[in-house]
Amino acid sequence: MQYQWYPGHMTKAKRQMQEDIKLIDLVIELVDARIPISSHNPDIDELGKNKSRLVLLNKADLADDKKNKLWCSHYKERDMYAVRLDSRNRAGMKNVQNVIQEACREKIERNLKRGILNRPVRAMVVGIPNVGKSTFINSFAGKACTKTGNKPGVTKGKQWIRLNKNVELLDTPGILWPKFEDDTEGKHLAYIGSMKDELLNVEELALELIGELTKKYPGVLAQRYELDEAAERIGILEQLARSRGCLKKGNELDYVKAAALLMDEFRSGRLGRITIETP
Repeated sequence: MQYQWYPGHMTKAKRQMQEDIKLIDLVIELVDARIPISSHNPDIDELGKNKSRLVLLNKADLADDKKNKLWCSHYKERDMYAVRLDSRNRAGMKNVQNVIQEACREKIERNLKRGILNRPVRAMVVGIPNVGKSTFINSFAGKACTKTGNKPGVTKGKQWIRLNKNVELLDTPGILWPKFEDDTEGKHLAYIGSMKDELLNVEELALELIGELTKKYPGVLAQRYELDEAAERIGILEQLARSRGCLKKGNELDYVKAAALLMDEFRSGRLGRITIETP
C-alpha cells in the first residue's frame, strides 16, 4: 500500500508560510506524541531556521508517559523547547504561555532596550493535518476562534489570532511533504488519522498496527480482546472479529469492520497509552 497524500492546496500553503516567516519570532510545531518522528514535517526545519522553536507534544494523554519524558529530553538536547500537551485541556495552557515567553526572552529584552514596549511575540503555529492545531489555538485563546474538525484539511487559509497583549498566533493549514523517505512514516501517519481513510486499505493498515503492537506493547491486544497474540497477524484480526462480533450476512467474519474497530480504539486511546516511536 502506498502512503502518500499531498493535495494541491498544500503547495500553496507552504509558499505562503515561506513569505510569512519573515514576520515571525517563534515557530510552534505540534507533533503527535505517539509518533513525533513521523508527525514532524522536515520542511519545518528549513522554514524555521534561525527562529526560536517550540515543540508541543500534543495528545500526550494518549501516549506512553515515560516516552513523553524521553522526547522532552531529546528536544532539549537539540536546543528546542518542548511541552507535553492535551490541547483539549486548558489546564496546560499557562505552561505553554510561560515557555513562549522563555523561548523569546532575548527578543523581548532586545525590544525593551530599543524602547519598543508591548510588542507581542508573533508565533506561527504549524503541523501536519489532524494533529490538533486548531483545538490548541481555541484552548489557548479560551474561545472558538478557528474552525476545528477531526478530518485532515479543515484549516485551508492563514488566520492571525491576538491572544493577549503578549502573544499573537498565526494559524496555518496542515501540510505534509511531497514524498515520504520511507513507508514507515506514511504508515504511522495513517495509524493516527492524518490521511483520509478512504484512500487507504484499512484491513492492511490494521495488520501492520497489530505487528507493531505485539512487538512494542505485548499483551495489550490479548487483554483488550481476549485473544492469543502468538497467532499470525491475520489470525489475531480473525480472533478480534470473533470476540467483537464483527460479522457479515451469513455469519461470515467481517475483517474490514474488525480492522476499522481496531484503528478507532487505537486512535481514541481505548487500547491504553501507546507510543509507537522513541528517540
